[in-house]
Amino acid sequence: MRSLLLNGHGIDMRVDGGKLHIKEGRSSPDEEPEEYVFAPKRIDIDSIVIYGRKGNLTLDAIRWLIKHNVQISILDWNGKLLTTMLPPESTNVKTKFAQYHAFEDQEKRVEIAKKFIEAKFNKSQAVLDYLKLRYPEVNFDVSDELKKLEKVKAVKEIMGVEGGLAWRYWNEFSKTIPEKYEFCSRIDQYRRPMGSGDMVNTMLNYGYALLESECLRAINTVGLDPHVGFLHEMNPSKNSLAYDLQEPFRFLVDLAVINLIENNAMDKKDFIITDSYNLRLKGSGAKKIVNEFSNMLSKSVGYGDKQTTWGSILLLKTRELSHYLTGKTKKLDFVNPEFGVFRIDSQEIRQKILNISYVDWKKLGFSKGTLHYMKQNATSDKPFTLNNHVLERVKAWENLVSGGQVKA
Repeated sequence: MRSLLLNGHGIDMRVDGGKLHIKEGRSSPDEEPEEYVFAPKRIDIDSIVIYGRKGNLTLDAIRWLIKHNVQISILDWNGKLLTTMLPPESTNVKTKFAQYHAFEDQEKRVEIAKKFIEAKFNKSQAVLDYLKLRYPEVNFDVSDELKKLEKVKAVKEIMGVEGGLAWRYWNEFSKTIPEKYEFCSRIDQYRRPMGSGDMVNTMLNYGYALLESECLRAINTVGLDPHVGFLHEMNPSKNSLAYDLQEPFRFLVDLAVINLIENNAMDKKDFIITDSYNLRLKGSGAKKIVNEFSNMLSKSVGYGDKQTTWGSILLLKTRELSHYLTGKTKKLDFVNPEFGVFRIDSQEIRQKILNISYVDWKKLGFSKGTLHYMKQNATSDKPFTLNNHVLERVKAWENLVSGGQVKA
């Protein structure tokens, strides 16, 4: 997965002699912008993100990019996705009709909406378990929210449960952010978005806009309607299904932001304060987020019997949704693959997981929610993945039950 960010004044994209010529914009008069030339069938870019406000994009350039399956996304100053130009969509009308029928069936709609949030819960737990290794003050257990989710019978109730989890998640997430970033939460005490008043929220907003454009690409590829979601209500100005699909993959943006912060990659010079006292990213900051998010999408993950990338998983899960809606498959799952790096097919490890009690697991420093999903995977005959730190705790469990000392 590779994206090209174009920022500044004077962006230019045109076709000359069958080749695509791209010139980045200038952020200052003395800056010499980068120039790129791509020959037909030789472009190694999946998407172009335009963050600049002035420039030229010819019709020939649009046609050239669309024919080469390159997505063009235009973002507003605050990181919001303004529009995206996509390659030709699938014309399977039956897929859209199946989507509309499922939306009108309230029981089916609730079932699908739960799947999105169940996966979000799983990934939220995994992210904070991952962070807990370096930040012992992080303490998060999704098991209570999972029990609530199982009982709800309406989309509004699902959103209520999700809001409660989000409030707790961002409170724990904030414990990992240095004070200089002035980040307290993603949502306020009334569970309203905090906006772009600090550097972290500004980075998250931008990252989620990039994720939205990737979701739109996947939706377009499989032939679903981006405006008809199951969790998020329809709105003329919103891509509701793209918002739904973001939920299982938001963790990629969260981890990208954490990586940038932990590596001290972001600086105050990467931001600018607007007249309304919001922060926006300068081109330098936007480029760092685009690159880090692209790296996250390109990370390898095991799925079934193959290794693939998280970017490919997003497309695969969207295709699985379309197959579920049309009746080609009977099961819908957004939880797998879990956020992890080790492929587990050892019967010994599976048995250890099944034997671990929830009490012992908490002594090891983890939550019931993580063990719940691990036990589900261990009972299946399919390979699954675990993070390194989780796998180490599983192996250390024998020391705990035999009376050894185990560090949480």
